[in-house]
Amino acid sequence: MLNRRRRHFLCLAAGAAALPALPHIARAQAYPSRPVHIILGFAAGGSSDVIARLFGQFLSERLGQPFVVDDRPGAASNIGTEFALKAPPDGYTLLWSTSANAGNATLYDNLNFDFIRDSAPVGGVFRVPNVLEVNPALPVNSVPEFIAYAKANPGKLNFASGGVGATQHLAAELFKFMTGIDMHHVPYRGSAPALVDLLSGQVQVMFDLLPASIGYIRADKLRPLAVTTATRSESLPNLPTIGDFVPGYEASTWNGVVVPKGTPGEIVDKLNKEINAGLADPNIKARLADLGATAFATTPAEFGKFAAGETEKWGKVIKFAGIKAE
Repeated sequence: MLNRRRRHFLCLAAGAAALPALPHIARAQAYPSRPVHIILGFAAGGSSDVIARLFGQFLSERLGQPFVVDDRPGAASNIGTEFALKAPPDGYTLLWSTSANAGNATLYDNLNFDFIRDSAPVGGVFRVPNVLEVNPALPVNSVPEFIAYAKANPGKLNFASGGVGATQHLAAELFKFMTGIDMHHVPYRGSAPALVDLLSGQVQVMFDLLPASIGYIRADKLRPLAVTTATRSESLPNLPTIGDFVPGYEASTWNGVVVPKGTPGEIVDKLNKEINAGLADPNIKARLADLGATAFATTPAEFGKFAAGETEKWGKVIKFAGIKAE
């Protein structure tokens, strides 16, 4: 009798111990039960918007609910970022994060949020190299020649960017820091007008995103010297990396997904699994290749570590260069 009662008690205890996990499992299985909004801090039409919409369609088909891209541009993506990170942590508001988030953490002094503190990482999506390119009139054909020319003509080279703190700006400042050269920054209101002046020779240098410049490079209207990533680009496989000549140099534009801090872990894991499935999908892989981008599949922990490292790295560059937001 005693043994029977003891067995009955142990069964009840084991069942009770499992109960707390049941609501979490049920919640993950039920998610999503209504539309999910993907917040993007930039205007429609850019590469981030294109890929976000592609993933929105993929996730909608996989999970049976609409994943709607909601563009909220302004303040270098800070408006959209704040909106997303202050949303309820229930998995129904995602932030399509970008490399701008890493730089903005230092570039702006009075943000109403902390990107790393207030977000929970879901996973990476893609990385895009920048390319060190010059107007063909500049008499250089390689990174060593460019460095030598810049040192022989201090302060006479003008480099363009899409604005103060933009990826093109920070990549150039890191290059200046690591090589000791002196170039003058000319910020524009976006990459398109910067490219126009680079093509006309009004400025001589740009560290532009590869997808935006690759057509001009292939048409011999711009001369590429190297990509900024640690490895060569499949789109321009014969082009070396800056790191081949400046050891340790690396810069890239990246996109990923985060959610508000406190979002249930099982929802984060489910989203990560589906995003990584998208990165393995042939149609999405082909679209990324068209843009000169590389799939960036990670676990939530890996993406969190990466984003924190990028925030620290670009914070140091911004402080060293004395960059201030416009």
